[in-house]
Amino acid sequence: MNIQKLKFPIGEYIPNKSPNSDLITKWISEIEDFPAKIENLTHNIPIEKLNWRYRPGGWSLKQVVHHCSDSHMNSFIRFKLALTEDMPIIKPYYEDRWAELTDSKDDDISYSLNLLSGLHKKWIILLKSLTDKQMRLEFIHPEHGEKFNLAETIGNYAWHCQHHMAHIENAIGSNGEYN
Repeated sequence: MNIQKLKFPIGEYIPNKSPNSDLITKWISEIEDFPAKIENLTHNIPIEKLNWRYRPGGWSLKQVVHHCSDSHMNSFIRFKLALTEDMPIIKPYYEDRWAELTDSKDDDISYSLNLLSGLHKKWIILLKSLTDKQMRLEFIHPEHGEKFNLAETIGNYAWHCQHHMAHIENAIGSNGEYN
C-alpha cells in the first residue's frame, strides 16, 4: 500500500498562477459538476460505508463530505472578500480540528450535500461573471505568507473537488480495510 498515493490519489496540487481562459472554463465546470457527482457517489450509501476511511489514519467518507462543505464555504467567502476589499488577509482555519467536531462526524450527510448544491450554484454564478481584471484580484493567506489570485484559486478548488472525489471513491472501494 502506497500511503502517499492514498493521501493524494490524483497527485498533489500544483499551482498555476496564470491559467488561460480555456483552463479556467474547465475548472469552473469541474466545480459546477462536483455536487451532483458527490451526490451520485453517496446516494443511499449505508451508514457502515459512511464510516469507512479512504486511507489508514485518514478521514471517514462522511468526514470528507462534511469537510467539502466547510472548505467550499470558506473559499466562497474568500472570493467575496477579494472582490470587495483591497488585498484582504483571509482567515485560515484548522480543517483537521473542524473534521473532529460533532457535525463533521454526523452520519447524516444530506445537509452537507444540500449545502454544497446551493453553495456551488451561487459560486458558479459568481465565477462565470468574473472579468479578467477580477480574476487577477488577490487575497493574502497568512498561513503561507503568500498572495493568491482568484484565477489560480479556481484551479485550486477544481483540484480540491477531484481530490476529495477520489478519496470518497477510495473509501467506498476499500471495503472498510482502513478502519
